[in-house]
Order: sequence, then C-alpha cells, then structure tokens
Amino acid sequence: MASAPVIRAVAARTVLAVARDGRTLEDALAAAGVPDDQRPAVRSLAFGTVRWFIELEACLERLTSRPPAQLDPPVRALALVGLYQLVHGETPEHAAVAETVEAARVLERPRAAGFVNAVLRRFQRERATILEAVRREPPARFAHPAWLIDALRRDWPDEHEALLEAANAHPPMWLRVNVRRTDAGRYADRLRESGLDAVSCAFAPEALKLSRPVEVMKLPGFAGGEVSVQDAAAQLAARLLDARPGSRVLDACAAPGGKACHVLELVPSLGRMVALDLDAARNRRVRENLDRLGLEAEVVTGDACEPAGWWDGQPFDRILLDAPCSGTGVIRRHPDIKLLRRPGDIAAFAARQGRLLRSAWSLLAPGGRLLYATCSVLREENAGVVESFLRAVPEAAEVTESARLFLPGEPPASGAGPGLALRTGAADTDGFYYACLEKRA
Repeated sequence: MASAPVIRAVAARTVLAVARDGRTLEDALAAAGVPDDQRPAVRSLAFGTVRWFIELEACLERLTSRPPAQLDPPVRALALVGLYQLVHGETPEHAAVAETVEAARVLERPRAAGFVNAVLRRFQRERATILEAVRREPPARFAHPAWLIDALRRDWPDEHEALLEAANAHPPMWLRVNVRRTDAGRYADRLRESGLDAVSCAFAPEALKLSRPVEVMKLPGFAGGEVSVQDAAAQLAARLLDARPGSRVLDACAAPGGKACHVLELVPSLGRMVALDLDAARNRRVRENLDRLGLEAEVVTGDACEPAGWWDGQPFDRILLDAPCSGTGVIRRHPDIKLLRRPGDIAAFAARQGRLLRSAWSLLAPGGRLLYATCSVLREENAGVVESFLRAVPEAAEVTESARLFLPGEPPASGAGPGLALRTGAADTDGFYYACLEKRA
C-alpha cells in the first residue's frame, strides 16, 4: 500500500493532466498507472479536486502573492488537492496538511514544501473569511465556469441553481435489471440478501438506485448478465424508442452499448439490431456488454454521417441517435467537463448533431421513429437542434408528448421547446434530453 503522500502526489499529477494538458480524468488516471489498491484513494482526491477546482482556485488566489496560473504547475495542483481536503474532504485536517506537505517532496519539489505548508495553514486560520469572500462570485459559489452558469441561467431560469448544485453532488449508482433473466422486485430482494438496499424508479421500471455505490462485481449476478449499471434517465431511451417485434433497429452512436442492450432485453424477438459507432476501440465495449448479457447484435464500426461505407440500403423502422454532445448533463459523473469545455464548443456540437440527425433521418423507413437523445442540458444542443430540423424537414412529426403517455410513470421533465428535457438531479438522475420524431408515410 502506497503512503498517503504518494497518493496525494499522484492525485496532483492527475489534476494537472486535466487542468493543464486537457486530458479527461479517466484517461489521466489510466495513464498514471495507479495500482488497484491505491486507485480508490487517488480517484477520490483527484475527482474531488477537479469537481471543486474553480472554488479552490479562487481560494488559492487569496492565499498567494502571485496568481495561481503563475505558480509552478505541479505545486499549484498539489496546493489545490490540499485545499480540497480542508474544504470538502474527510481526512483530519492535521493529517491532510502534513501528508500534502510531504507530497511536495514526492513530486521532487522539496523547496515547495514550506510554501504548501504556509498556504494550507493560513487557510485553516482564515477559512471562514476566505470562503465567504470567494463565494460571493457565482463561479466559485457553484464551482462552474461563468459562461456555463450564464447558459444554464438562460435555459433553466427557475431551476439553474438546483441544477448546478446537483452537478456538484456525488452521483448515485443506478442499475438496470435484465428482464430476460429476472425483474426489479426479485432483484431488489437479492440485493437485500447481499446487504444492499435499493429503491425503484416510477418512470423506469427496470431501474434500481443503490443506497451506496459498490464495485460491480459485488452485484449479485452481474457477471452472469442479470444487471447492468445505467442511469435511470438513460433507461428512458428504450421505452421512448418503442421498438416492436420483428423491427429493424439502428443505434447510430452505440458505444458503450447500454441503450442497445436495453432494447434487446425488452424486445427479444427484434428483427435486427445494428450497433454502430465510429470508434473501433469503443465498439469492443459494446461487444463485451452484449456477451455478458447474452445478447446478439451486429456491431459495426462506421460513420453515421457516411452510411455508404456500412449500410445495406434497407431502411430502419427505429433509429436511436444518442448524439455526441457537451456532456453537461453528466458533470456530476465527469467533473472534468467543467474545465475541458469551452463556450465555442457548444455551437460546434450543435452543428455536428444537426448533420447526424439529417443523415440518420435518410435511413429511416416511412412511418418509422427516430429518437434523438443527448446527455446535455443546454437548449442549443437539444430543442434548438430539433427545432431547426423540423423547420427544414416537413415530413418529420415531433411526437414526444404522445410517446410519454406510454411510459409507466411521469418523468420530472421541464424546459421550453419540443422534446423531453430532464435537468440534472431531477429524481436523482443525470440530465438528459429526448425528442421522438416520426417520418410521415
């Protein structure tokens, strides 16, 4: 087992890889080569520091004579890891300070140990004053960039603060029960027998929310395909798509395959399922999930905007387009999004989403349904894309409202415009958007 200073040093390097180098947290952790026994501790510190990075950086600015950006980058990252422990962590303060100071030596910055010690001890003395001052400004108060706060305030005028607070919370662990093997009630009983409590979801009947997250291999029957990990909001996709026995279905941006698998679980007699993704490496995840769940689909590597390279010319009855997006609805699971996204990214995503939607539409049979989905909470990527498409394509009918009537319960949707928008934290789910579009015959 690595020492506490080593764990803090690795966490600082991981934070630096995100903040300076633009890597995702998951990629940075993988590159760090953290042994399995250290990974939970490093992950907790790195994710927590990135989650509260903007607030912590505002604190650091009040504790140093130079702007944080002018500090030695590894030392800056380490100071932020230390501040995270003092503001949001559970480690006793004396241990957090001592171990973070010692981590400066692990980072081969021995002369920085005194600086880190002075910063953290000054924060301990002036905590209340510093936090009160920095939290007067929305970016530090909500730990989100100003441009994103402004966008959420515009798109969710009555709910943006609740959305921002939910995006900073630790996400729950939602499960999807494989109805080919069991049902949610019986699986909840198995969980209780294993010492795990779970609650159901009114609008997603296969969904169970664990009272506390666990390693997936500790879930009864996971290896045998009885259950998967999937947010309850994401489980709406299979219901809204409404695939029928014998129908041809395309999941146009399939990886890692959770939604395609859910469709196959609900409709065993599906005619054909094509799981398409541009990334061959990500398609391996699709195959792994299909194999674990005992399901079959055609896994294809190809570009949904270039169907000539993979399509056989036979139209699809149902198409799921879970379009690449900003991911602003899943920030609580991927807090690095707050540091990696830029204001100009949103228009670029919307343009790509429009191209994907037009291309996928050309593959849909008359009378068929296309479900447009994103895990964004920004209108420009959601209702804005769908509105532009509907204006340009007269044979497209938006039928989300009627499709909602066939859901087993009412999701807490809100937001203006076509489609169904779920904000982050509503019913303790991720933020999601869906629009059901049917092609008039």
